[in-house]
Amino acid sequence: MDSQYIEGPRIYIIARPTLDMQAVQHFLADENVIWRRTQGAKEAEEIVELGGRVCYMSFGATQSPRTTAEYLHNLVEMGHESVLEHAVWTVLITGVSRSFSHQLVRHRAGFAFSQLSQQYHDETEAKFVLPEVLKNDARARDIWTAVMVNSKEAYKKILASVDDTFMASDPTLTPKERRRALRSAARSVLPNATETKVMVTANARALRHFLRVRGGIVGDPEMRRVAAGLLQRMAQEAPAIFDDFSVQSCSDGSPIIVSKNAA
Repeated sequence: MDSQYIEGPRIYIIARPTLDMQAVQHFLADENVIWRRTQGAKEAEEIVELGGRVCYMSFGATQSPRTTAEYLHNLVEMGHESVLEHAVWTVLITGVSRSFSHQLVRHRAGFAFSQLSQQYHDETEAKFVLPEVLKNDARARDIWTAVMVNSKEAYKKILASVDDTFMASDPTLTPKERRRALRSAARSVLPNATETKVMVTANARALRHFLRVRGGIVGDPEMRRVAAGLLQRMAQEAPAIFDDFSVQSCSDGSPIIVSKNAA
């Protein structure tokens, strides 16, 4: 098909928590305390652990024998998740629909977003995300494909037909603002299936909330796929923070997230 469709999301981790141990050692020396660290713990996990220990100054003689993982598991089980906000990641998500992004950006606390702008980006070569429920329905998929092709053609025709008359109607507009106005008008015919790209920065607590409330929505396969892909990456980044979540399969084979500590 002319419009090309995309069947799945792609997730790239582009920034992650980093612990400055030199600064931490200065702090420990100034306080005359020792922090017994767990060998093999991830930096994100240690940042969270350090935040928890600072709350009680539980270092040295007052430090429990728990490993980092055990310490973080206890925090989660007790509901003391504020210290999880110290661990922050930035991910780039592509190959998702604007339907998905409309839901994603509702998560405000602990999240920051930067999304591809249809006002500034030319969408004449836009791609579309095929809904999973249409994959095995040839008739419905053909209807969907025709609409995608027609919407992109309409977008191109609106840009071409409006340009000359629009320039004459308001010569005070700069070229940049004229392009933005034209694309704003043309984008109104693009469907929610249009592919978008969004950069997301979120802390561990916010990510856990997202995984819990979005990863198990049976009726939203695209959301579940993104959540599952995100969990798989977070499980490598900080297993002790996310190992109470698991990815299981729905009856159709698509992923769904299950939480041991479901609220």
